[in-house]
Amino acid sequence: MLEVNPIPAEGLTIADAARRTGVSAHTLRYYERAGLVVTRVDRTSGGRRRYRQLDLDWIKICTKLRSTGMPIKMIRRYAELVSAGQGNEPERLALLEEHRLEVLARLAELRENLELIDRKIGVYRGRLEAGDADGLWAPAEPLPGSG
Repeated sequence: MLEVNPIPAEGLTIADAARRTGVSAHTLRYYERAGLVVTRVDRTSGGRRRYRQLDLDWIKICTKLRSTGMPIKMIRRYAELVSAGQGNEPERLALLEEHRLEVLARLAELRENLELIDRKIGVYRGRLEAGDADGLWAPAEPLPGSG
């Protein structure tokens, strides 16, 4: 995909990189300190970070993995494998497949929770349509252990 705002040859400041990736400058510094980046972030002669497209692409991957619940330790291991280069693809694959199973389990749990919410919404809508506003104060079905 063609970048609408190409990155200048000298790279982006941390503030600009933060804007483009949607994470804070603090998070960018943390990712670097925690060993979550795959390349060394360039710096100016004055020590200021300069981010390249590869850096931004990797940060986006990290944030997606974090948003799916991947622990920092696992992202760090993945970054180490990627940084090491070719030859460890089976380990990378195993790591991602393991995480995928965890994400699928969480999705199943969320679906089950959503079904409960949808059932409760249906009960309350039904009561409101029937004009039973007083029934809204009572449980829609017996509480577990109360029957």
